[in-house]
Amino acid sequence: MSEILTAIILGIVEGLTEFLPVSSTGHLILATELLGYDAQKWAIFNIAIQPGAILAIVVLYWRTFMDVLSGLFKWEGSAIAFVRNLLLAFFPAVILGLSFGDLIETMLENAVIVCWALIIGGLAILVVEKYARPTESGGVSGVTVRQSVLIGLIQCLAMIPGVSRSGATILGAMAFGVDRKTAAEFSFFLALPTLTGATVLQLFKHSDQVTANDGGLIAIGFVVSFVVALVVVKGFVSIVTRYGFGPFAWYRVVAGVAGLIWLANR
Repeated sequence: MSEILTAIILGIVEGLTEFLPVSSTGHLILATELLGYDAQKWAIFNIAIQPGAILAIVVLYWRTFMDVLSGLFKWEGSAIAFVRNLLLAFFPAVILGLSFGDLIETMLENAVIVCWALIIGGLAILVVEKYARPTESGGVSGVTVRQSVLIGLIQCLAMIPGVSRSGATILGAMAFGVDRKTAAEFSFFLALPTLTGATVLQLFKHSDQVTANDGGLIAIGFVVSFVVALVVVKGFVSIVTRYGFGPFAWYRVVAGVAGLIWLANR
């Protein structure tokens, strides 16, 4: 397979899965096994193209960010609460990521962990969907301090490949009483500091592995992930509002079981 085609495929996988509760990291790891390319060679590429998906959120919600920025200058309570909530949810990932970075990188090499995490996560989604009783929160700024901290702690579970950062934060938020739409948007906005921080840290740690020749491939993956994420995020909120998270839960279970069977028989 050519390097350009691999870059396009990985960009599509990143854009498709980054903001869905199905685990982008897990899918990229499984893609490594399925396509048979050199995982080490493309590991930094997978990290470097994440900002493409992040940019999609900035573009789609630019009015929200402009309103928050304007509100901060005016010291409006809703804007302050918006930023406060995201920072409170972001800090636990910073602390655990810096403390257990090496262990996390070791788990990224294990496709079996990904498959089991997909299955368990899918079942967890079904449980939360059935028993959670979320109430209207009034947007991200209406989420309480307690809920924000708890969402941040739940997000840390996504350091296990296959768990899904978006899935953990969205379902965690719903379990703590946040309505579906707000939970999804909280997860989208929380991705900005979380994924940006993780990307910068990993690129800094592995800067010696990035060469000038990688620039073109990274650019291709960046653009592809951005375009795909734009389409996916726009449709995701409407799907979740109408049908809930059940379809994603069953997909996770099927993908995890199929992955285990394939890994056992390859």
